[in-house]
Amino acid sequence: MKVAVVGATGMVGNVMLKVLEERNFPLTELIPVASERSVGKKIAFAGKEYEVVGLETAVSMKPEIALFSAGGDTSLEWAPKFAEVGTTVIDNSSAWRMNPKHKLVIPEINASLLDSDDKIIANPNCSTIQLLMALKPLHDKYRIKRAIVSTYQSITGTGVKAVRQLENEYAGENGEMAYPYPIHRNALPHCDVFQDNGYTKEEMKLTNETKKILGDNSVNVTATAIRIPVVGGHSESVNLEFEEEFDEAEVRKLLSEFPGITVQDNPAVNTYPMPIYAEGKDDVFVGRIRRDHSQPRSLNMWIVADNLRKGAATNAIQIAEYLVEKELV
Repeated sequence: MKVAVVGATGMVGNVMLKVLEERNFPLTELIPVASERSVGKKIAFAGKEYEVVGLETAVSMKPEIALFSAGGDTSLEWAPKFAEVGTTVIDNSSAWRMNPKHKLVIPEINASLLDSDDKIIANPNCSTIQLLMALKPLHDKYRIKRAIVSTYQSITGTGVKAVRQLENEYAGENGEMAYPYPIHRNALPHCDVFQDNGYTKEEMKLTNETKKILGDNSVNVTATAIRIPVVGGHSESVNLEFEEEFDEAEVRKLLSEFPGITVQDNPAVNTYPMPIYAEGKDDVFVGRIRRDHSQPRSLNMWIVADNLRKGAATNAIQIAEYLVEKELV
């Protein structure tokens, strides 16, 4: 099985390679793909060296699976070309997520929708993945009417340029700016570009992708996305209003039993999720679970995950694992 990683030299691409190796994904040949300026570079993977190739070369090699993390424009142009030669593309950009012809997949939630005709599969937004992992078991039991989400997002979600900006600011040096303002000692209520409705694109992803993944347009989501000077992962403060009454102990049990969720919720000994501990892990961590006494049938909780792993690379590779297991590729 040949697997292409498109964007192999980028931040998420590097994590994809690491996760493929960690999970012993059953590939026989790796095809690292990047822009022309990176062609010819060597990539180390599972004790071997592979040479980075360009997109045209990668298409001609007809991989069974292509993991894309190279931006929306690249995905829109090249994913169909891979699909035409029989490759199944799992795309990490926003290019295909809300296209009704393509499925938006979190394996623990809706992988069963996939079949062999799905040649371009969308990987959800990082913030959406961790949110939906926690919402799914609760929605199934109590039916969510409304979710109010405030995100506190790692600079790694912006990429290498943002990491360099923060490092330069730590060091007191001038350099290229990923953001319109300093990020060190700051919080920017500005993730992605602003839309005509006053929300950012990131905030609207949380709204729209939630409905599509749950297959339920009645779930109302409103979000504020904030960038903070953290590298370990994204955090989310979430308030849920349910149609049905709930029991806090049962909420913890439902979350604990859901695959990929770890409940860390013991304030008496200062146990709660934090990005410093989520970094490098694939689980989604949930804590600060408590009833909202200001509103009937409402709950507060805190959700943390490594945005480069479960929020991107790991989720994509879990989709690939499902396709292999079910012999869909």
